[in-house]
Amino acid sequence: MSTLERARCSLKAHPLALDAAIAAGVLVCMVAGSFVDPRGENGVTWGVRSPDTLSLLLMTLGAAALVFRRRAPKTVLAVAGTLSLIECVTGDPRAPVAMSAVVALYTVASTTDRTTTWRIGLLTMTVLTAAAMLGGPLPWYAQENLGVLAWTGIGATAGDAVRSRRAVVQAMRERAERAERTREEEARRRVAEERLRIARDLHDVVAHHIALVNVQAGVAAHVMDKRPDQAKEALAHVREASRSALNELRATVGLLRQSGDPEAPTEPAPGLSRLDDLAGTFRSAGLPVEVARADHGTALPAAVDLAAYRIVQEALTNVQKHAGTDAKAEVSVVRVGPNIEVTVLDDGTGAAAEPGGGGGHGLLGMRERVTALRGTLTTGPRYGGGFRVHAILPVKTRTTASGEPA
Repeated sequence: MSTLERARCSLKAHPLALDAAIAAGVLVCMVAGSFVDPRGENGVTWGVRSPDTLSLLLMTLGAAALVFRRRAPKTVLAVAGTLSLIECVTGDPRAPVAMSAVVALYTVASTTDRTTTWRIGLLTMTVLTAAAMLGGPLPWYAQENLGVLAWTGIGATAGDAVRSRRAVVQAMRERAERAERTREEEARRRVAEERLRIARDLHDVVAHHIALVNVQAGVAAHVMDKRPDQAKEALAHVREASRSALNELRATVGLLRQSGDPEAPTEPAPGLSRLDDLAGTFRSAGLPVEVARADHGTALPAAVDLAAYRIVQEALTNVQKHAGTDAKAEVSVVRVGPNIEVTVLDDGTGAAAEPGGGGGHGLLGMRERVTALRGTLTTGPRYGGGFRVHAILPVKTRTTASGEPA
């Protein structure tokens, strides 16, 4: 940091010292200007006149008042204006005491609003110029009188320009800060949404496949001694379910990798095209599943296709876990107007037929998926026993707008 920059920072940190320096400079300029004779025979000349004692006193008082111009700008302007008014009426030859009033008027204009600046500026210009023209010893058209009008107008205009520029800079700074806060909030929101989406995917993958593994492992343990062939078949299903779980987990975790990490798996996300395979895994686990489709080959957006698949997967997993050993499930996918309707029914009995009774996140995850796509989800027990999951998903999606809670 240069010496000039250090001095500038020091003065900004001590505004009273800066105002005292400005007041001293104004006093020097006023005293020096009091020795100038603008009407000399050879033009402007120096040293041909000297101010009287009253003028020196008025200049000193006017400069001293400027030390407090930041603390009480209007009061300082009133004091400096009064001293200038006295000099305009009594000074002969006249000393430039009005310079202190010009600096004070600049301070008022730079610290207040434009309306106040116009009012105070016009009042100061009118009073000082009228006093100089009407009460002074010089003719009303003398250049000293016109100089009072010009300098007071310049002081008010310069102060208003500085205030306007300061307001523009402050507004730009506030807009930049708001934009930065908005970017940070948007980034946090997107991170939270991505974490929630990954959590839903992990829950669906783990809950589905681990439930199948648990069922098949139980079957294998039960028939290991008496029916080894069936036990081998159950273990094969366990191996297949675990392989599928690992593949889906690998694809999900691949989303968390950085740009420099190895390439993530490029397998397509599961959708309703794999609905029969999904139902087959549950049938192999001992759950009878019937699938009926009347969607007429509708090509669904990726988000809707994945959500429909996950809803069926989670609903069948809940049936497998909670509906009992004799339960059956029915899955239907129907295109109704602009929507696709997915329904999963089971005929389980008792309290165990109510999925989610154990306090899991399955139904919550399904509802979050459907809500994010602006669809509706209805879940609840069926009359006579069993449970029903019914989701209505729009074929043309409009995801939740930025800033709106899902």
